[in-house]
Amino acid sequence: MSNKTINLNINGMTCSGCSSHIEKDLNVKDGIVNSTVNHETGKGKFVYDTNKLSNQDVINAVNNVGNYSVIEDIEKEDCCVTNAKDYDGKNKFDLIVIGGGSAAFSAAIKAESIGLTTLMVNDGLDFGGTCVNVGCVPSKNLIRAAETAYHATHSNFKGIKPKGVEIDFTQIIKDKKAIVATLQQHKYMDVVSDFKNLTMLKGWAEFVDNKTILVDGKDTYTATNIIIATGATTNIPNIEGLNKVGYLTNVSLFDLEEKPKSLTIMGAGYIGLEIAMAYNRLGVKVRIIEFTDRPLRSQTNDITDVLEAQMISEGIEILPNFRAIKFEKDGDNTIIHCKCPDGSTTQIIEEGHIIVATGTKPNTSKLSLENIDLNLTEKGHILVNEKMETNISNIYAAGDVTNTPPFVYTAAKEGSTAVNNAFSLSKNSVDYTSLPWVVFTDPQIAGAGMDEVEAEKSGIPFEVSKLDLIHVPRALAAQDTRGFIKLIRNTETDKLIGARVIAPEGGELIQQLSMAIKFGITVKDLAESFYPYLTLGEGIKLAAITFGKDVSKLSCCAS
Repeated sequence: MSNKTINLNINGMTCSGCSSHIEKDLNVKDGIVNSTVNHETGKGKFVYDTNKLSNQDVINAVNNVGNYSVIEDIEKEDCCVTNAKDYDGKNKFDLIVIGGGSAAFSAAIKAESIGLTTLMVNDGLDFGGTCVNVGCVPSKNLIRAAETAYHATHSNFKGIKPKGVEIDFTQIIKDKKAIVATLQQHKYMDVVSDFKNLTMLKGWAEFVDNKTILVDGKDTYTATNIIIATGATTNIPNIEGLNKVGYLTNVSLFDLEEKPKSLTIMGAGYIGLEIAMAYNRLGVKVRIIEFTDRPLRSQTNDITDVLEAQMISEGIEILPNFRAIKFEKDGDNTIIHCKCPDGSTTQIIEEGHIIVATGTKPNTSKLSLENIDLNLTEKGHILVNEKMETNISNIYAAGDVTNTPPFVYTAAKEGSTAVNNAFSLSKNSVDYTSLPWVVFTDPQIAGAGMDEVEAEKSGIPFEVSKLDLIHVPRALAAQDTRGFIKLIRNTETDKLIGARVIAPEGGELIQQLSMAIKFGITVKDLAESFYPYLTLGEGIKLAAITFGKDVSKLSCCAS
């Protein structure tokens, strides 16, 4: 099979239903491999089998759908590929993807949709990468299990007295492993199982030149374009004795079926905090050592004050401004030598495990990047622009290995964008201006756009509205008023430019606020929209109203 891709300008489309109509009709036509149509741009991209159809056949097929017509044929090919088996050399591909996580799979899916022969080379974590194997999926599963245990022993209502809970820790971990295995199979391996143009290879890839990789020091493979999507791993600090005491990271901790006696977590970023709350609620004594002045230092004090108070109330020990300087074993115990905030030193004894959660580092050190002169940031991330392009024209990068926000959903977007831009005449960009994110502590912390510190640094005229949950009817009815909703607006345009939420299930609010930022919604629009009464989302309306009114003087269902 020989595939060709053409772009067509299509007249007559007015809505997403039009583009869907064309895609549906074309995709059932014999010889059409894939159709992608965008009514907003008026363009359609069509991959077809040249053994069955010609350019004109595709144009005629579009013209025969409804009242649509091709007004200009963009004759230039985006790509012209064949199956790997049709190549003169078995190790030649259109695309090589190095890595096996979200960015890599997204790239492979996009590549298959436009008929590219693709080689995916992966080592380290199993296919599926960090998120499904050792990150998002296992951590959120354990967090939900821990919340169940917590609510079985704590009540916000005086009339309800919990009687406790029996925790089978080993079963929880076994169930977690089962969910990870299921999702890894269903959402990754099964998705690509019937791909005709994808070859998946386990092995360590190193660059020979900008079009050639060497795998496991044995076989070489070449491609027109290469995408690096090797992800990131825990950054292990260079502290005396740490490598000798048997520390754990999230990779090894989440598979530990025996309940730990206790944990000392090094680092109070989002990974360390999520681990701390989950394991503490599952009955493990938890301590956090943080070398800065507070947990989640990237956020403003008002947010971290709420979170820190909650964690301390649950019995988690937090040691801010402590710096570990030496580790050593004393029998089964680990002695942590720390420098205290006042400059003195002390010794902390950990009877259980040391957990390293001191940030991540990109997986770039063993790719032989020196052979291709690829530009990196000071911290070793691959430097890319908004099109996922590197300084080398045929090499792209995506996901946690780059200098972009490190989330599974951003990695997926970047992977598909990289493929599109590597093989298409039309270039796409990734815009993170309104990017939503969530930290799954309890209460959850969520954000989109700028906070007030970032707005001030950018020189944007801004104003902040902060609404404590004690003013939100839903929170009052639930008798859980921990946290607040904070909106940041541009005072010249009244447009929302940022939001921060700390609230029980506060992450469920942030997508609406992200969309408001993306599409230039004003605070006036937010304040005047309808919100169901007794939902947490109503707090957005109230927070918008309080830019100009005192919320304490508003009645229920305020307007």
